[in-house]
Amino acid sequence: MHLRGLSARSGGSARRRIWTATVTAGVVAAGLMSGPAAGALPAPDPTVTTMSVKSPPGGGDVRVLVFYGSAAGGEESPVVNAGIAAIESIGLSGPANQRFETEATDDARVFTDEKALGGYNAIVFLTGGGDVLDPEQEAGLEAYMEAGGGFVGVHDAARAEPYSDWFTGLVGARPAASSPTAVQRATVEVGDRQHPATKNLPVQWKRPDQWFNWTKNPSGDVHTVARVRESTYQPGASANGWDHPVSWCRDYDGGRSFYTGMGGTVSSYDETDFRAHLRGALLWTSRLVQADCKATINANYKAERLTQPNQPGQNDQIGEPHGLVTAPDGRVLYIGRGGADSSQPVITDWNNPDIGKGKGEIHVYDPSTKKVTLAGALTVFGNKGGGDELVKVEEGLLGIELDPRFEENGWVYLHYTPHSRLNRDTQMAERRVSRFTLDLATNKLDLNSEKVLLKWPVQVHSCCHAGGGMAWDSKGNLYIATGDNNSSGFSGGYSGNNPQPNYKGVSFADARRTAGNTNNLNGKILRIHPEADGTYTLPEGNLFTGKETAEGGGKTRGEIYVMGVRNPARISVDKKTDVLYAGWVGPDAGAPSTTWGPAKYDTFAVITKASNRGWPYCMGNKQPYRDRNLPNPDQPLGWYDCDHPKNESPNNDGLVNLPPVTGNNIWYSPQGGAPDYPRDASGIPSYKQEQAKYLLPWLKGGGQAAMNGPVYRYDTAAAGSTVKWPSYWDGKWFVGDFYDADQPRNAVITDPGNHGEGGLPVHSESLKKIVPIGNDGIKNLMDWKFGPDGALYVLDYGRGFFTSDAKSALWRVTYTGGGPTPAAGQLARGGQ
Repeated sequence: MHLRGLSARSGGSARRRIWTATVTAGVVAAGLMSGPAAGALPAPDPTVTTMSVKSPPGGGDVRVLVFYGSAAGGEESPVVNAGIAAIESIGLSGPANQRFETEATDDARVFTDEKALGGYNAIVFLTGGGDVLDPEQEAGLEAYMEAGGGFVGVHDAARAEPYSDWFTGLVGARPAASSPTAVQRATVEVGDRQHPATKNLPVQWKRPDQWFNWTKNPSGDVHTVARVRESTYQPGASANGWDHPVSWCRDYDGGRSFYTGMGGTVSSYDETDFRAHLRGALLWTSRLVQADCKATINANYKAERLTQPNQPGQNDQIGEPHGLVTAPDGRVLYIGRGGADSSQPVITDWNNPDIGKGKGEIHVYDPSTKKVTLAGALTVFGNKGGGDELVKVEEGLLGIELDPRFEENGWVYLHYTPHSRLNRDTQMAERRVSRFTLDLATNKLDLNSEKVLLKWPVQVHSCCHAGGGMAWDSKGNLYIATGDNNSSGFSGGYSGNNPQPNYKGVSFADARRTAGNTNNLNGKILRIHPEADGTYTLPEGNLFTGKETAEGGGKTRGEIYVMGVRNPARISVDKKTDVLYAGWVGPDAGAPSTTWGPAKYDTFAVITKASNRGWPYCMGNKQPYRDRNLPNPDQPLGWYDCDHPKNESPNNDGLVNLPPVTGNNIWYSPQGGAPDYPRDASGIPSYKQEQAKYLLPWLKGGGQAAMNGPVYRYDTAAAGSTVKWPSYWDGKWFVGDFYDADQPRNAVITDPGNHGEGGLPVHSESLKKIVPIGNDGIKNLMDWKFGPDGALYVLDYGRGFFTSDAKSALWRVTYTGGGPTPAAGQLARGGQ
């Protein structure tokens, strides 16, 4: 029997312990004879042991046991020695009320000594792996966890007890046999910014170690606090992909379990950051501090459909879903764009005065009654059904916001295309943002209360890209997202810069007339300050003042905050920082072209100041398109200069010299996330698909339609809410896509130091099991916002287009996992 205490090796304060087994021979024999020789065994049979470990184990005189027994026997490895020394040092350092005593042994009989076992607040497995516990010893460990004990597994602990299902659950995952064995330097993404094991670590933590691959990815079953980025090392054939957990925790079988795959090298234990990581794990498992290890466990979330299908021939519950907003009292207002019930006819004949006439409905869901009220309906131009781009239309009721003082005044802002302003001769329409008043007692909208704040012309001869989202900042400024209002069918799906097709003198395929034009409100994010009398003023800091004298003057609009966006359906503002977040749909080219430029990129951007985001000149991280112009738009001209873009379109009535392009944070194509290419001496990418490097491996597209989401703020949710998402998500930005296959539905972390200039996200995690995908889930995500209760409200568009159907619905996703652990009354020392 190999016994030793830390003091015998290092002169430290950890004590030598010798345990006497208190087992019954017959019980041990029965346990050893049960089960197959190989393969996973079930959880330990509780009848194998009569142990009764006090609950919770340990006490205010905190003690931690390090178990380093190995099936291989012999002397322990230098890694074990380093680990024991590091844990002892951690226990002796730091604030006095967070210190603990460390004891170490390789004698597994401790797990059948209930008196000894009950004295430890936490147990660390620093073992070389293998079958290190007999059945009764494993049953003793289970009894310890059931009593509320704490467990920390380090690196090779994941190899221990290889035939035990229960131990697999305790550690969370098993290493793949083909995991790389070499020590490699890699980047660890530290996604949990609150757990004591990770809150003080760099978000991007670069360090050398041995990196296990997992036979089954534990994400969603455990709470992952850190991932290793596979693009920064060689993970081998059994790689797990972009979601490669390396450290995680969860409440398990009555106790608390923390595992890290790091710590496979002696040098790990000399690292300040790795010791901080271990310290936090030990503080939580030993009940010295509370922590949330439930926040990313899928089973802790509930997705509930709130609205019923419409009655036949009616839109009594929901229109063609197109946006939502939550009121301070919990009511949810959501809009229907204008598509009719599929049983209703649509009119596409321009000779008919009712062409495209539809109803843009506003519904109100009241959580106190769980009832829906049809608040009102605007008569909009937007109901022409499907078809090609010279038939269908995406106009209608496009956006909704509530006044910052909504609870007092009932003011609702709507972004829409009134049918009454349609010019059938020129096939032009008017887009407007108007203020209406809602009766807060009846949930009815007074359609006669309209105050038109802002209006501008849009061509409606061809479809598409209307935009529509709106959002407020903390200063009372209203942001309004408008699409480029152009057909994508005349440039091969690339730049959208074909000047040639027009209807009665108005180009409908040249986004330089709209998004790239400093004198046009389409393809922009506008920023205005609405006034009480129904007018607006211009805040300082927009991209233009409207009074620029350059190039003769009169060539800018002061409402423009952001130019160069294509179809920004959803925008949001983080009220804590007043940073604007936006996403927009890209063009249609399925692959990059060495002649014309990048494939279709759907885009997300963090916008910290007025800027030009590039369309139709540049996309992604300033990847230029090729110019084209009359007399032959099929003839490629020079590449656009993203730093000095010029609008030389014959359809431009704004400035020729445009603001420089700011790179975007997220872009994705059918081939993958954030494609990038080698560039020549002039900075022009090769656009050769075989040379692409994908900077964001968690992203892919295909059919794609970016739907920007919110930044979650935990402290703005109701203090007593039992459904709000946990603080783990605080500060994370939600990015999603209308589609749910390979497209994103993720929460990301960006670096405030560079995110305003197009810095890539530094961490991402999937939400597809929490905001559930699939035909019976939220398949076609149209909008998502957090309510005042801290729950996430989501619109599912439905399964058709230009209509509502039985799957069109308002959903709510709530958190059901409860608060941090251990319970405040079970902390080892009060006041932590």
